[in-house]
Amino acid sequence: MNFNTILEEILIKRSQQKKKTSPLNYKERLFVLTKSMLSYYEGRAEKKYRKGFIDVSKIKCVEIVKNDEGVIPCQNKYPFQVVHDANTLYIFAPSAQSRDRWVKKLKEEIKNNNNIMIKYHPKFWADGSYQCCRQTEKLAPGCEKYNLFESSIKKALPPAPETKKRRPPPPIPPEEEDNSEEIVVAMYDFQATEAHDLRLERGKEYIILEKNDVHWWRARDKYGWYCRNTNRSKAEQLLRTEDKEGGFMVRDSSQPGMYTVSLYTKFGGEGSSGFRHYHIKETTTSPKKYYLAEKHAFGSIPEIIEYHKHNAAGLVTRLRYPVSTKEKNAPTTAGFSYEKWEINPSELTFMRELGSGLFGVVRLGKWRAQYKVAIKAIREGAMCEEDFIEEAKVMMKLTHPKLVQLYGVCTQQKPIYIVTEFMERGCLLNFLRQRQGHFSRDVLLSMCQDVCEGMEYLERNSFIHRDLAARNCLVNEAGVVKVSDFGMARYVLDDQYTSSSGAKFPVKWCPPEVFNYSRFSSKSDVWSFGVLMWEIFTEGKMPFEKNTNYEVVTMVTRGHRLYRPKLASKYVYEVMLRCWQEKPEGRPSFEDMLRTIDELVECEETSGR
Repeated sequence: MNFNTILEEILIKRSQQKKKTSPLNYKERLFVLTKSMLSYYEGRAEKKYRKGFIDVSKIKCVEIVKNDEGVIPCQNKYPFQVVHDANTLYIFAPSAQSRDRWVKKLKEEIKNNNNIMIKYHPKFWADGSYQCCRQTEKLAPGCEKYNLFESSIKKALPPAPETKKRRPPPPIPPEEEDNSEEIVVAMYDFQATEAHDLRLERGKEYIILEKNDVHWWRARDKYGWYCRNTNRSKAEQLLRTEDKEGGFMVRDSSQPGMYTVSLYTKFGGEGSSGFRHYHIKETTTSPKKYYLAEKHAFGSIPEIIEYHKHNAAGLVTRLRYPVSTKEKNAPTTAGFSYEKWEINPSELTFMRELGSGLFGVVRLGKWRAQYKVAIKAIREGAMCEEDFIEEAKVMMKLTHPKLVQLYGVCTQQKPIYIVTEFMERGCLLNFLRQRQGHFSRDVLLSMCQDVCEGMEYLERNSFIHRDLAARNCLVNEAGVVKVSDFGMARYVLDDQYTSSSGAKFPVKWCPPEVFNYSRFSSKSDVWSFGVLMWEIFTEGKMPFEKNTNYEVVTMVTRGHRLYRPKLASKYVYEVMLRCWQEKPEGRPSFEDMLRTIDELVECEETSGR
């Protein structure tokens, strides 16, 4: 036995990566605890090498796992958990004595750590949620108070019998080291804003050493012509804006698992639009190859692109000019740096006023004279500030390409500031009204798709918007619509806005259970989404424009619904009507809605080719 070894035993660990668990996720490993490290090794007799380790100083919680269900698909039936960084490692001991020994020793080693959790989850993360509180966000705060110095094993256990100690594993020979390191390529230059941040250079490779926080590591494709999550209408919009002969991009096809090359030509070709959309096809031979023109097949998509940069070979023109999104800067991150949510107001520069909203005036600004941001100054008495500040850390962790990103808050002075992503084209409602008559049906449907993607993410993370409407969505320079002000309605102190009898209450976007009983849920958000779709397809009209709130309550209660907009096909209107089912359980989820809208977009793409 190594003199540095505190404990050593063969235990079973559960994979941390799988959302759903099965017997295949449980691996037998030799665990070794030292003063500085909890390591685990592959336990085969002929070859033992380290599969992973946890720095003891980064452990935040060690505790047994309560398992009321009693179903554990491995032979060790006594689970405990080690929470570190943003991960939870579940370990299964062969006996209660073994588990108690590991929990006790680990607690002794971490008692001086300064990152010990206040609350923890006493039950498993399984099937996409915590079994103790049913929260579906893996980074959700714990639901039960954690006491490092008190074991949750209430009754005293008899001393464990001495077990024969195995020799420590041999040093890892170079040829047997686990070389499954993750290499990523930076698509963007990223300037470090804090001393602990890493500066990135576009095109250079980086090795992922740790995934401490869900928002602060990201693998990106190294090719500038690949535009993930870009549909046909957005591709055409970007290509038209660039207006370059041979402008092209590769995007996800409307058919799952396939890719499409979107190409623009100003000269020649059939039709007048100048756009062509080519599926990248696969051969049926082995090894598999890819092609745009059947006679010119290659082993990878980058090889296809490189070939057609020099040869049209059946395409309307050569792939001359790669087009990506209009934004050349790095995508938005959750905050300006790792765990930086309180922003120093002296680092903000205030520029022109963008408008005023429910909480106060919004201005364009810059953080550290470098990053454009929107700064919302909260008017005194407009919101319940203490509750919002408490929730701000959780809200910052919500990050999605179709949500307006919350960067941080300034809470050390009055008024407090909320700092968010800046959206160049402003409010969706104004965007629609100012450009009436200039939107095609597929562009309007694409806007609905953007909002639905953002709302599906909120639904998946058990977060309710409460005030979804075109006025609370914003549009960026590339025409992408993002959901804003999610959850903010909870903190409004204006009685006219929070009471259904108030003149400001958004009755025209609310289902019966909200204006009657204030019962908010993801299904009430679905109703509001249907109204937002109506706003989009009327290019910014006011719902029930000729009726008062009182009249709308009566009409909706009696089954009256908004009429079909002229620009909405019968299929699009059917989607709206599904959102407006009287009972919440009769309405679809956002996941179902997104699937339906994706199918409608696919029909538009197919008919448009």
